[in-house]
Amino acid sequence: MKLTAKSAVALVLIVGSLFTIHEEAAAQTGRASWYALTSMTASGEPCNPNDMTAAHRSLPFGTRVKVTNVKNGREVVVRINDRGPFVGGRIIDLTKAAAGRLGFLKAGTTLVRLTILS
Repeated sequence: MKLTAKSAVALVLIVGSLFTIHEEAAAQTGRASWYALTSMTASGEPCNPNDMTAAHRSLPFGTRVKVTNVKNGREVVVRINDRGPFVGGRIIDLTKAAAGRLGFLKAGTTLVRLTILS
């Protein structure tokens, strides 16, 4: 089968829409909080408040997530290494360092958008 200009454009549009659907399916919006524990995480590694890590209820350990503070547009990339949050209405617990970069240490919680990177 010969690829014409029309069919090539159609193919690009289809593939592009598939990537858009995948990205949207991997995104979640909700409240984030932060914690500064120094105990062991659910993955078995020590929790370091200075690392860019986070707790999520269901994402596999090692998953990299872009977290965007909806209020100010700041972004960080964290690695999931713990389970939580265990407070209703929250979708992720971030380390103190990640919350500081996102600009919500004083507030304690903020509205974020999560995008799974890997």
